[in-house]
Amino acid sequence: MELTRAIFTICHQLPRIEMKKITYCITVLSLLAVSLFGKSAMAEDALRVMVSIKPIHSIVAGLMEGIEQPELLIGGNNTPYDYQPSKEQIDRLKGADLVIWIGPELEASLTQPIADLKPETIVLELLGNAALKVLPSRVSDERRDPFVWMDSRNSLILLDELARVLIKLDPARTHLYTRNRLKMLKEYTRVDRELEYGYRGLTGGVILTYYDSLQYFEQSYALKVRGVLTESPRQPIDTTKLLTARAQVLNGEYICILTETNLPKDQLALLTNDTTIRVDELDSFGATIEAGPELYLKLMQYNTNVIKRCLGESTEPVSIADNDQPIEMGGRFILIDHHGKMFRSEDMLGKYQLLYFGYTSCPDVCPLSLTTMNIALKQLAEKAELLQPYFITVDPERDKVDEVRQYVEYFHPRLIGLTGTRAMIEKVTKQYRVQYEKVIDDPKNPQDYQMDHTASIFLIAPDGKFLTKFAHGIAPGKLVEKITDYLP
Repeated sequence: MELTRAIFTICHQLPRIEMKKITYCITVLSLLAVSLFGKSAMAEDALRVMVSIKPIHSIVAGLMEGIEQPELLIGGNNTPYDYQPSKEQIDRLKGADLVIWIGPELEASLTQPIADLKPETIVLELLGNAALKVLPSRVSDERRDPFVWMDSRNSLILLDELARVLIKLDPARTHLYTRNRLKMLKEYTRVDRELEYGYRGLTGGVILTYYDSLQYFEQSYALKVRGVLTESPRQPIDTTKLLTARAQVLNGEYICILTETNLPKDQLALLTNDTTIRVDELDSFGATIEAGPELYLKLMQYNTNVIKRCLGESTEPVSIADNDQPIEMGGRFILIDHHGKMFRSEDMLGKYQLLYFGYTSCPDVCPLSLTTMNIALKQLAEKAELLQPYFITVDPERDKVDEVRQYVEYFHPRLIGLTGTRAMIEKVTKQYRVQYEKVIDDPKNPQDYQMDHTASIFLIAPDGKFLTKFAHGIAPGKLVEKITDYLP
Protein backbone atom coordinates (compact mmCIF):
# COMPACT_ATOMS: atom_id res chain seq x y z
CA MET A 1 0.00 0.00 0.00
CA GLU A 2 2.80 2.43 0.88
CA LEU A 3 4.50 1.80 -2.49
CA THR A 4 1.35 2.39 -4.52
CA ARG A 5 0.54 5.55 -2.56
CA ALA A 6 4.07 6.79 -3.24
CA ILE A 7 3.60 6.16 -6.98
CA PHE A 8 0.33 8.06 -6.97
CA THR A 9 1.89 10.96 -5.05
CA ILE A 10 4.73 11.31 -7.55
CA CYS A 11 2.39 11.43 -10.54
CA HIS A 12 -0.16 13.77 -9.00
CA GLN A 13 2.44 16.26 -7.81
CA LEU A 14 2.97 17.12 -11.46
CA PRO A 15 1.13 20.21 -12.76
CA ARG A 16 -2.53 19.43 -13.38
CA ILE A 17 -2.68 17.49 -16.64
CA GLU A 18 -5.27 15.43 -18.39
CA MET A 19 -6.15 12.03 -17.06
CA LYS A 20 -4.46 10.03 -19.82
CA LYS A 21 -1.04 11.50 -18.87
CA ILE A 22 -1.57 10.80 -15.16
CA THR A 23 -2.60 7.26 -16.08
CA TYR A 24 0.52 6.85 -18.22
CA CYS A 25 2.74 8.09 -15.39
CA ILE A 26 1.21 5.70 -12.86
CA THR A 27 1.40 2.74 -15.26
CA VAL A 28 5.09 3.32 -16.06
CA LEU A 29 6.10 3.69 -12.40
CA SER A 30 4.01 0.67 -11.41
CA LEU A 31 5.74 -1.49 -14.03
CA LEU A 32 9.10 -0.16 -12.84
CA ALA A 33 8.21 -1.08 -9.25
CA VAL A 34 7.28 -4.60 -10.31
CA SER A 35 10.59 -5.02 -12.15
CA LEU A 36 12.58 -3.78 -9.15
CA PHE A 37 10.70 -5.29 -6.23
CA GLY A 38 8.57 -8.09 -7.71
CA LYS A 39 4.82 -8.48 -8.06
CA SER A 40 4.30 -8.98 -4.33
CA ALA A 41 5.34 -5.38 -3.72
CA MET A 42 2.34 -4.17 -5.75
CA ALA A 43 -0.23 -6.70 -4.56
CA GLU A 44 -3.00 -5.43 -2.31
CA ASP A 45 -6.65 -6.07 -1.61
CA ALA A 46 -9.30 -4.60 -3.86
CA LEU A 47 -10.92 -1.40 -2.73
CA ARG A 48 -13.98 -1.58 -0.51
CA VAL A 49 -16.37 0.83 -2.23
CA MET A 50 -19.93 1.65 -1.14
CA VAL A 51 -22.36 3.65 -3.31
CA SER A 52 -25.71 5.03 -2.25
CA ILE A 53 -28.06 4.79 -5.27
CA LYS A 54 -28.37 2.53 -8.32
CA PRO A 55 -27.56 5.00 -11.14
CA ILE A 56 -24.22 6.02 -9.60
CA HIS A 57 -23.52 2.45 -8.47
CA SER A 58 -23.93 1.40 -12.10
CA ILE A 59 -21.22 3.81 -13.27
CA VAL A 60 -18.84 2.73 -10.51
CA ALA A 61 -19.61 -0.96 -11.15
CA GLY A 62 -18.70 -0.48 -14.81
CA LEU A 63 -15.39 1.15 -13.89
CA MET A 64 -14.65 -1.70 -11.44
CA GLU A 65 -15.59 -4.53 -13.82
CA GLY A 66 -13.09 -7.36 -13.39
CA ILE A 67 -12.40 -6.20 -9.82
CA GLU A 68 -14.43 -6.67 -6.65
CA GLN A 69 -17.75 -4.92 -7.25
CA PRO A 70 -18.94 -1.93 -5.18
CA GLU A 71 -21.70 -2.44 -2.62
CA LEU A 72 -25.07 -0.79 -3.23
CA LEU A 73 -26.68 0.76 -0.17
CA ILE A 74 -30.19 1.63 -1.41
CA GLY A 75 -31.55 -1.33 -3.36
CA GLY A 76 -34.77 -3.29 -3.75
CA ASN A 77 -37.94 -1.21 -3.59
CA ASN A 78 -36.36 1.39 -1.32
CA THR A 79 -36.03 4.99 -2.46
CA PRO A 80 -33.58 7.52 -1.00
CA TYR A 81 -36.56 9.24 0.64
CA ASP A 82 -37.71 6.28 2.75
CA TYR A 83 -34.36 4.49 3.16
CA GLN A 84 -32.80 3.93 6.58
CA PRO A 85 -29.38 2.24 6.76
CA SER A 86 -29.29 -0.99 8.73
CA LYS A 87 -26.84 -1.57 11.57
CA GLU A 88 -24.94 -4.00 9.33
CA GLN A 89 -24.65 -1.38 6.58
CA ILE A 90 -23.42 1.24 9.04
CA ASP A 91 -20.78 -1.21 10.25
CA ARG A 92 -19.68 -1.91 6.67
CA LEU A 93 -19.57 1.82 5.94
CA LYS A 94 -17.02 2.16 8.74
CA GLY A 95 -14.80 -0.37 6.98
CA ALA A 96 -15.08 1.15 3.50
CA ASP A 97 -12.18 2.78 1.67
CA LEU A 98 -14.47 4.91 -0.51
CA VAL A 99 -18.08 6.04 -0.02
CA ILE A 100 -19.95 7.75 -2.86
CA TRP A 101 -23.30 9.48 -2.38
CA ILE A 102 -25.27 12.32 -3.95
CA GLY A 103 -25.63 14.53 -0.87
CA PRO A 104 -27.96 15.39 2.03
CA GLU A 105 -30.64 16.75 -0.32
CA LEU A 106 -31.31 13.18 -1.46
CA GLU A 107 -29.97 10.60 1.02
CA ALA A 108 -30.72 12.48 4.25
CA SER A 109 -30.53 9.30 6.32
CA LEU A 110 -26.87 8.84 5.39
CA THR A 111 -25.80 12.27 6.62
CA GLN A 112 -24.97 11.24 10.17
CA PRO A 113 -23.43 7.82 9.40
CA ILE A 114 -21.13 9.48 6.87
CA ALA A 115 -20.23 12.24 9.32
CA ASP A 116 -19.22 9.53 11.82
CA LEU A 117 -16.74 7.83 9.45
CA LYS A 118 -13.03 7.78 10.16
CA PRO A 119 -11.01 10.68 8.69
CA GLU A 120 -9.09 8.28 6.44
CA THR A 121 -12.29 7.13 4.68
CA ILE A 122 -12.63 8.92 1.34
CA VAL A 123 -16.14 10.33 0.90
CA LEU A 124 -17.35 11.72 -2.43
CA GLU A 125 -20.42 13.96 -2.24
CA LEU A 126 -21.30 14.39 -5.90
CA LEU A 127 -23.36 17.55 -5.41
CA GLY A 128 -20.18 19.16 -4.13
CA ASN A 129 -18.12 18.23 -7.21
CA ALA A 130 -17.27 21.43 -9.09
CA ALA A 131 -16.81 19.58 -12.38
CA LEU A 132 -20.46 18.48 -12.51
CA LYS A 133 -23.36 20.56 -13.72
CA VAL A 134 -25.38 21.03 -10.51
CA LEU A 135 -28.60 23.00 -10.65
CA PRO A 136 -30.20 24.79 -7.70
CA SER A 137 -33.53 23.55 -6.40
CA ARG A 138 -36.47 25.38 -7.94
CA VAL A 139 -37.95 25.67 -4.45
CA SER A 140 -34.99 26.96 -2.46
CA ASP A 141 -31.65 28.45 -3.47
CA GLU A 142 -30.19 26.86 -0.34
CA ARG A 143 -30.76 23.36 -1.76
CA ARG A 144 -29.33 21.69 -4.85
CA ASP A 145 -31.28 19.61 -7.35
CA PRO A 146 -29.98 16.08 -6.63
CA PHE A 147 -30.85 14.43 -9.99
CA VAL A 148 -27.43 15.12 -11.53
CA TRP A 149 -27.25 11.74 -13.27
CA MET A 150 -30.30 12.62 -15.38
CA ASP A 151 -28.03 14.77 -17.57
CA SER A 152 -26.07 12.38 -19.79
CA ARG A 153 -23.25 14.93 -20.01
CA ASN A 154 -22.80 14.65 -16.26
CA SER A 155 -22.35 10.89 -16.70
CA LEU A 156 -19.44 11.57 -19.08
CA ILE A 157 -17.88 13.87 -16.49
CA LEU A 158 -18.45 11.25 -13.78
CA LEU A 159 -16.58 8.64 -15.79
CA ASP A 160 -13.48 10.82 -15.64
CA GLU A 161 -13.94 12.00 -12.06
CA LEU A 162 -14.64 8.55 -10.60
CA ALA A 163 -11.92 6.84 -12.63
CA ARG A 164 -9.43 9.43 -11.39
CA VAL A 165 -10.39 8.74 -7.74
CA LEU A 166 -10.26 4.95 -8.17
CA ILE A 167 -6.82 5.17 -9.77
CA LYS A 168 -5.68 7.46 -6.97
CA LEU A 169 -6.72 4.95 -4.31
CA ASP A 170 -5.79 1.81 -6.24
CA PRO A 171 -2.96 2.62 -8.69
CA ALA A 172 -1.98 -1.04 -9.02
CA ARG A 173 -5.13 -1.59 -11.09
CA THR A 174 -4.78 1.52 -13.22
CA HIS A 175 -4.85 -0.57 -16.40
CA LEU A 176 -8.25 -2.07 -15.46
CA TYR A 177 -9.87 1.24 -14.59
CA THR A 178 -8.46 2.79 -17.77
CA ARG A 179 -9.69 -0.08 -19.94
CA ASN A 180 -13.16 0.02 -18.41
CA ARG A 181 -13.42 3.79 -18.70
CA LEU A 182 -12.56 3.74 -22.39
CA LYS A 183 -15.09 0.99 -23.04
CA MET A 184 -17.83 2.88 -21.16
CA LEU A 185 -16.93 6.23 -22.71
CA LYS A 186 -17.82 4.95 -26.18
CA GLU A 187 -21.30 3.81 -25.11
CA TYR A 188 -22.02 6.81 -22.90
CA THR A 189 -21.01 9.20 -25.70
CA ARG A 190 -23.33 7.39 -28.10
CA VAL A 191 -26.27 7.71 -25.68
CA ASP A 192 -25.49 11.38 -25.08
CA ARG A 193 -25.63 12.08 -28.80
CA GLU A 194 -28.83 10.08 -29.22
CA LEU A 195 -30.46 12.13 -26.48
CA GLU A 196 -29.29 15.40 -28.01
CA TYR A 197 -30.66 14.55 -31.43
CA GLY A 198 -33.66 12.62 -30.17
CA TYR A 199 -35.17 15.55 -28.28
CA ARG A 200 -34.42 18.13 -30.94
CA GLY A 201 -37.63 19.57 -32.35
CA LEU A 202 -40.10 17.75 -30.10
CA THR A 203 -43.40 19.62 -30.31
CA GLY A 204 -45.75 17.14 -28.67
CA GLY A 205 -46.89 19.37 -25.86
CA VAL A 206 -46.29 20.45 -22.29
CA ILE A 207 -45.52 18.16 -19.34
CA LEU A 208 -46.69 18.31 -15.73
CA THR A 209 -44.40 16.38 -13.39
CA TYR A 210 -45.56 15.11 -10.02
CA TYR A 211 -42.01 15.30 -8.61
CA ASP A 212 -39.23 17.61 -9.76
CA SER A 213 -36.90 15.01 -11.28
CA LEU A 214 -36.62 16.39 -14.84
CA GLN A 215 -35.00 19.81 -14.42
CA TYR A 216 -31.74 18.52 -15.95
CA PHE A 217 -33.62 17.10 -18.95
CA GLU A 218 -35.54 20.35 -19.30
CA GLN A 219 -32.41 22.49 -19.42
CA SER A 220 -30.29 20.18 -21.56
CA TYR A 221 -32.87 19.20 -24.16
CA ALA A 222 -35.38 22.11 -24.07
CA LEU A 223 -38.20 19.90 -22.78
CA LYS A 224 -41.48 21.63 -22.04
CA VAL A 225 -41.82 20.91 -18.32
CA ARG A 226 -44.04 23.78 -17.22
CA GLY A 227 -45.52 22.45 -14.00
CA VAL A 228 -44.15 20.66 -10.94
CA LEU A 229 -46.38 19.66 -8.03
CA THR A 230 -43.70 19.13 -5.40
CA GLU A 231 -39.95 18.83 -5.07
CA SER A 232 -40.00 15.41 -3.37
CA PRO A 233 -42.10 13.24 -1.00
CA ARG A 234 -40.57 15.22 1.86
CA GLN A 235 -42.49 18.35 0.84
CA PRO A 236 -46.30 18.16 1.00
CA ILE A 237 -48.15 19.42 -2.07
CA ASP A 238 -49.48 22.93 -1.66
CA THR A 239 -53.29 22.90 -1.93
CA THR A 240 -53.40 26.03 -4.09
CA LYS A 241 -50.82 24.60 -6.47
CA LEU A 242 -52.77 21.34 -6.68
CA LEU A 243 -56.06 23.07 -7.49
CA THR A 244 -54.34 25.31 -10.05
CA ALA A 245 -52.81 22.26 -11.73
CA ARG A 246 -56.22 20.56 -11.77
CA ALA A 247 -57.73 23.58 -13.54
CA GLN A 248 -54.86 23.64 -16.04
CA VAL A 249 -55.34 19.93 -16.79
CA LEU A 250 -59.06 20.49 -17.39
CA ASN A 251 -58.24 23.42 -19.68
CA GLY A 252 -55.94 21.25 -21.77
CA GLU A 253 -52.77 23.15 -20.85
CA TYR A 254 -50.88 19.89 -20.27
CA ILE A 255 -50.60 16.95 -22.61
CA CYS A 256 -49.35 14.47 -20.01
CA ILE A 257 -48.41 13.90 -16.37
CA LEU A 258 -45.24 12.09 -15.32
CA THR A 259 -44.91 10.41 -11.94
CA GLU A 260 -42.05 8.39 -10.43
CA THR A 261 -41.81 4.65 -9.69
CA ASN A 262 -42.14 3.74 -5.99
CA LEU A 263 -42.91 7.32 -4.92
CA PRO A 264 -46.37 8.11 -3.46
CA LYS A 265 -48.99 9.56 -5.81
CA ASP A 266 -51.82 10.27 -3.37
CA GLN A 267 -53.12 13.33 -5.24
CA LEU A 268 -52.92 11.90 -8.76
CA ALA A 269 -56.58 10.89 -8.90
CA LEU A 270 -57.67 14.45 -8.16
CA LEU A 271 -55.68 15.65 -11.17
CA THR A 272 -56.89 13.01 -13.61
CA ASN A 273 -60.54 12.32 -12.69
CA ASP A 274 -62.90 13.02 -15.61
CA THR A 275 -60.00 13.73 -17.98
CA THR A 276 -58.26 11.82 -20.78
CA ILE A 277 -54.80 13.18 -19.99
CA ARG A 278 -51.96 10.69 -20.47
CA VAL A 279 -50.13 9.53 -17.34
CA ASP A 280 -46.83 7.66 -17.36
CA GLU A 281 -44.22 6.68 -14.81
CA LEU A 282 -40.52 7.54 -14.86
CA ASP A 283 -37.97 5.35 -13.11
CA SER A 284 -35.23 7.84 -12.28
CA PHE A 285 -33.73 5.66 -9.54
CA GLY A 286 -33.74 2.46 -11.60
CA ALA A 287 -36.07 0.67 -9.18
CA THR A 288 -37.35 -1.73 -11.87
CA ILE A 289 -33.90 -2.43 -13.35
CA GLU A 290 -31.39 -4.94 -12.02
CA ALA A 291 -28.40 -3.26 -10.38
CA GLY A 292 -25.11 -3.49 -12.21
CA PRO A 293 -22.96 -1.91 -14.93
CA GLU A 294 -25.78 -1.94 -17.52
CA LEU A 295 -28.35 -0.16 -15.34
CA TYR A 296 -27.47 3.46 -16.14
CA LEU A 297 -27.82 3.12 -19.90
CA LYS A 298 -31.03 1.11 -19.50
CA LEU A 299 -32.41 3.75 -17.12
CA MET A 300 -31.72 6.61 -19.53
CA GLN A 301 -33.28 4.73 -22.44
CA TYR A 302 -36.30 3.75 -20.33
CA ASN A 303 -36.98 7.32 -19.19
CA THR A 304 -36.45 8.63 -22.72
CA ASN A 305 -39.12 6.24 -24.01
CA VAL A 306 -41.49 7.23 -21.19
CA ILE A 307 -41.12 10.95 -21.93
CA LYS A 308 -41.56 10.50 -25.67
CA ARG A 309 -44.54 8.19 -25.21
CA CYS A 310 -46.14 10.68 -22.86
CA LEU A 311 -45.66 13.39 -25.48
CA GLY A 312 -47.09 11.18 -28.20
CA GLU A 313 -43.73 10.92 -29.98
CA SER A 314 -42.05 7.89 -31.52
CA THR A 315 -39.91 5.85 -29.13
CA GLU A 316 -37.77 4.43 -31.94
CA PRO A 317 -34.04 4.96 -31.30
CA VAL A 318 -32.71 8.00 -33.14
CA SER A 319 -30.24 7.20 -35.92
CA ILE A 320 -27.13 9.35 -35.60
CA ALA A 321 -25.26 7.81 -38.52
CA ASP A 322 -25.80 10.91 -40.63
CA ASN A 323 -25.15 13.32 -37.82
CA ASP A 324 -21.38 13.17 -38.06
CA GLN A 325 -21.71 15.87 -40.70
CA PRO A 326 -21.55 19.47 -39.46
CA ILE A 327 -24.92 20.77 -38.27
CA GLU A 328 -26.17 23.61 -40.41
CA MET A 329 -26.80 26.62 -38.19
CA GLY A 330 -26.53 30.34 -38.63
CA GLY A 331 -27.09 32.61 -41.59
CA ARG A 332 -27.23 36.27 -42.49
CA PHE A 333 -28.93 38.64 -40.04
CA ILE A 334 -28.99 42.26 -38.90
CA LEU A 335 -29.21 43.34 -35.25
CA ILE A 336 -28.37 46.40 -33.13
CA ASP A 337 -25.28 46.34 -30.89
CA HIS A 338 -25.12 47.74 -27.36
CA HIS A 339 -23.83 51.08 -28.68
CA GLY A 340 -26.90 51.50 -30.89
CA LYS A 341 -25.07 50.77 -34.14
CA MET A 342 -26.23 48.47 -36.94
CA PHE A 343 -24.61 45.05 -36.62
CA ARG A 344 -24.49 42.49 -39.45
CA SER A 345 -23.63 38.81 -39.29
CA GLU A 346 -20.65 39.57 -41.55
CA ASP A 347 -19.18 41.65 -38.71
CA MET A 348 -18.63 38.43 -36.73
CA LEU A 349 -16.33 36.84 -39.28
CA GLY A 350 -12.60 36.55 -38.69
CA LYS A 351 -12.65 35.28 -35.09
CA TYR A 352 -14.10 32.29 -33.27
CA GLN A 353 -17.39 33.35 -31.70
CA LEU A 354 -19.03 32.42 -28.40
CA LEU A 355 -22.77 33.11 -28.65
CA TYR A 356 -25.15 33.14 -25.72
CA PHE A 357 -28.89 33.82 -26.00
CA GLY A 358 -30.61 35.17 -22.89
CA TYR A 359 -32.17 38.28 -21.36
CA THR A 360 -31.07 40.93 -18.88
CA SER A 361 -33.84 40.19 -16.34
CA CYS A 362 -32.80 36.52 -16.14
CA PRO A 363 -32.54 35.65 -12.42
CA ASP A 364 -29.85 32.96 -12.45
CA VAL A 365 -29.27 30.95 -15.64
CA CYS A 366 -27.91 33.81 -17.77
CA PRO A 367 -25.61 35.30 -15.10
CA LEU A 368 -24.14 31.84 -14.43
CA SER A 369 -23.50 31.19 -18.13
CA LEU A 370 -21.97 34.61 -18.78
CA THR A 371 -19.79 34.33 -15.68
CA THR A 372 -18.62 30.93 -16.91
CA MET A 373 -17.72 32.48 -20.28
CA ASN A 374 -15.85 35.29 -18.51
CA ILE A 375 -13.80 32.89 -16.36
CA ALA A 376 -13.07 30.67 -19.37
CA LEU A 377 -11.78 33.63 -21.38
CA LYS A 378 -9.48 34.61 -18.52
CA GLN A 379 -8.17 31.05 -18.25
CA LEU A 380 -7.52 30.92 -22.00
CA ALA A 381 -5.05 33.82 -21.50
CA GLU A 382 -3.54 34.91 -24.83
CA LYS A 383 -5.69 32.43 -26.77
CA ALA A 384 -8.76 34.40 -25.68
CA GLU A 385 -7.88 36.95 -28.36
CA LEU A 386 -8.95 34.36 -30.93
CA LEU A 387 -12.51 34.51 -29.56
CA GLN A 388 -15.22 37.15 -29.52
CA PRO A 389 -18.09 36.68 -27.02
CA TYR A 390 -21.66 37.80 -27.82
CA PHE A 391 -24.88 38.13 -25.82
CA ILE A 392 -28.09 38.12 -27.91
CA THR A 393 -31.30 38.98 -26.10
CA VAL A 394 -34.51 36.98 -26.57
CA ASP A 395 -36.48 39.72 -24.80
CA PRO A 396 -36.18 42.78 -27.09
CA GLU A 397 -39.35 44.37 -25.67
CA ARG A 398 -37.52 45.05 -22.39
CA ASP A 399 -33.89 44.78 -23.49
CA LYS A 400 -33.31 48.02 -25.34
CA VAL A 401 -29.83 49.32 -26.18
CA ASP A 402 -29.20 50.98 -22.80
CA GLU A 403 -30.26 47.93 -20.80
CA VAL A 404 -28.10 45.61 -22.89
CA ARG A 405 -25.08 47.95 -22.67
CA GLN A 406 -25.22 48.10 -18.86
CA TYR A 407 -25.67 44.35 -18.69
CA VAL A 408 -22.78 43.22 -20.92
CA GLU A 409 -20.31 45.71 -19.44
CA TYR A 410 -20.78 44.02 -16.09
CA PHE A 411 -19.59 40.62 -17.35
CA HIS A 412 -16.68 41.21 -19.75
CA PRO A 413 -15.12 44.27 -21.38
CA ARG A 414 -15.16 42.63 -24.84
CA LEU A 415 -18.66 41.12 -24.59
CA ILE A 416 -20.86 42.51 -27.38
CA GLY A 417 -24.57 42.76 -26.64
CA LEU A 418 -27.11 42.54 -29.47
CA THR A 419 -30.79 43.45 -29.57
CA GLY A 420 -33.31 44.53 -32.22
CA THR A 421 -36.95 44.25 -33.11
CA ARG A 422 -38.93 41.12 -32.34
CA ALA A 423 -38.78 40.12 -36.03
CA MET A 424 -34.98 40.53 -36.07
CA ILE A 425 -34.59 38.41 -32.94
CA GLU A 426 -36.94 35.72 -34.26
CA LYS A 427 -34.85 35.40 -37.41
CA VAL A 428 -31.54 34.85 -35.63
CA THR A 429 -33.01 32.49 -33.01
CA LYS A 430 -34.51 30.32 -35.75
CA GLN A 431 -31.15 30.24 -37.51
CA TYR A 432 -29.52 28.85 -34.35
CA ARG A 433 -32.53 26.71 -33.33
CA VAL A 434 -32.88 28.58 -30.07
CA GLN A 435 -36.19 28.04 -28.29
CA TYR A 436 -37.72 30.65 -26.00
CA GLU A 437 -41.09 31.32 -24.46
CA LYS A 438 -42.61 34.02 -22.27
CA VAL A 439 -43.79 32.68 -18.90
CA ILE A 440 -46.17 34.78 -16.78
CA ASP A 441 -46.32 33.47 -13.21
CA ASP A 442 -48.67 36.15 -11.90
CA PRO A 443 -51.49 37.18 -14.28
CA LYS A 444 -52.02 40.30 -12.15
CA ASN A 445 -48.50 41.47 -13.02
CA PRO A 446 -47.93 40.40 -16.64
CA GLN A 447 -44.99 42.78 -16.99
CA ASP A 448 -43.01 40.67 -14.50
CA TYR A 449 -42.70 37.73 -16.88
CA GLN A 450 -39.70 35.46 -17.32
CA MET A 451 -38.32 33.92 -20.51
CA ASP A 452 -37.70 30.20 -20.69
CA HIS A 453 -34.95 29.77 -23.27
CA THR A 454 -32.21 27.54 -24.63
CA ALA A 455 -29.27 28.06 -22.30
CA SER A 456 -26.41 26.57 -24.35
CA ILE A 457 -23.22 28.40 -25.32
CA PHE A 458 -22.55 28.18 -29.08
CA LEU A 459 -19.07 28.04 -30.59
CA ILE A 460 -18.84 29.38 -34.15
CA ALA A 461 -15.82 29.19 -36.47
CA PRO A 462 -14.18 32.32 -37.96
CA ASP A 463 -15.92 31.59 -41.28
CA GLY A 464 -19.35 31.53 -39.59
CA LYS A 465 -19.76 27.74 -39.51
CA PHE A 466 -21.36 26.22 -36.41
CA LEU A 467 -18.84 24.03 -34.55
CA THR A 468 -20.53 22.85 -31.34
CA LYS A 469 -22.54 23.94 -28.33
CA PHE A 470 -21.95 23.53 -24.61
CA ALA A 471 -24.70 22.70 -22.14
CA HIS A 472 -25.72 25.14 -19.43
CA GLY A 473 -23.87 24.49 -16.19
CA ILE A 474 -20.58 23.39 -17.75
CA ALA A 475 -17.64 24.19 -15.46
CA PRO A 476 -15.26 26.93 -16.70
CA GLY A 477 -12.31 24.54 -16.76
CA LYS A 478 -14.21 22.01 -18.84
CA LEU A 479 -15.35 24.79 -21.19
CA VAL A 480 -11.72 25.87 -21.67
CA GLU A 481 -10.70 22.28 -22.37
CA LYS A 482 -13.40 21.81 -25.02
CA ILE A 483 -12.85 25.20 -26.69
CA THR A 484 -9.10 24.55 -26.88
CA ASP A 485 -9.77 21.44 -28.99
CA TYR A 486 -11.02 23.74 -31.77
CA LEU A 487 -8.40 26.49 -31.54
CA PRO A 488 -5.20 26.48 -33.61
